[in-house]
Amino acid sequence: MNITEISRLPLPEAAEEFIRSAYAELGISDQFESRMVEVIRQISETGTYVHTRTELEHGARVAWRNSNRCIGRLYWKTLKILDAREADTDEEIFKALCRHLEFATNGGEIRSTITIFRAAGPDGAAPRILNDQLIRYAGYADESGSVNGDPSQVNFTRLCVQLGWSKPEKSRFDLLPWVWQWPGREPAWVEIPAELVMEVPLEHPFYDWWADLGLKWHAVPVISSMTLEIGGILYTAAPFNGWYMGTEVGSRNLGDVSRYNLLPLVAQKMGLDTDNPAILWKDRALVELNTSVLHSYAKAGVSMTDHHEASEQFVHFEQTECKKGRTIHAEWAWIVPPMSASATEVFHREYENKVVCPNFFYR
Repeated sequence: MNITEISRLPLPEAAEEFIRSAYAELGISDQFESRMVEVIRQISETGTYVHTRTELEHGARVAWRNSNRCIGRLYWKTLKILDAREADTDEEIFKALCRHLEFATNGGEIRSTITIFRAAGPDGAAPRILNDQLIRYAGYADESGSVNGDPSQVNFTRLCVQLGWSKPEKSRFDLLPWVWQWPGREPAWVEIPAELVMEVPLEHPFYDWWADLGLKWHAVPVISSMTLEIGGILYTAAPFNGWYMGTEVGSRNLGDVSRYNLLPLVAQKMGLDTDNPAILWKDRALVELNTSVLHSYAKAGVSMTDHHEASEQFVHFEQTECKKGRTIHAEWAWIVPPMSASATEVFHREYENKVVCPNFFYR
């Protein structure tokens, strides 16, 4: 959901609602009254207020816990918070993003991480990261409309080219630069240090020819196009990551017709008749594509869950939250995996798609 589509409380009320709930959950309710005196004073003098480190950490974790579209919320308490609110220059943003990627990647043992930059002021002005994820591959469209690379990144690739970025030899897996924008300034861009990007070459446990396809994907999905809302404060630059569920890479990034569209190629290499839908060639190719992803990430020592494990974890999360007296909200179409849906337990459950804060919102 977009942040403009929800009914937002006036800042003093939003702050009080969040701080009261947070302090109760953290077992420090005795500090609530004195803290609210300070918050109200800050708002009356400046039009906003500044979260303490404790409030920032708890708010970010609860935002993950409340994320309707995320199946991996069981581990919300483990989210690591990197505080970059003091970053004030391009160089400081760059260093913070490098730190995030290095810390989160952790040699393949992915750590769920969020880096939080300066909050929006009373006028709404705040820095923004223009990439939808910190690691994406370029998409080059020719005059015929065909795309070399990732079709979802064609428009962003054009923006990067307009800003001065280029690749003399274009490939299917060219790393796009980081692009951010300060209020009132033109966007700035910088190449991602290649040594910070862990990539996984894809092979298959049964098909020797698979490695010759030259496929790969990156290890860490760092979402950077969402606004974090905590107690009425908006953090428009707050890149965060968990780790991949296998179908995100195999079914969606590589399998979707609107993305790399690899199912016809895989089916042909498997010797399947792609003119006969009754043999379920798409389904068989999809299974092997996902098998390749899970096998390759495991071989490379990179954290990844399969969709059955992730579904079981979500049900466990639901049960744990119920014991705490909290209601789970979820967007069913996002929680249910895109492959073998009815073979997972979440397919057979119903959820109210109610949005509560703190949360992450599309800009």
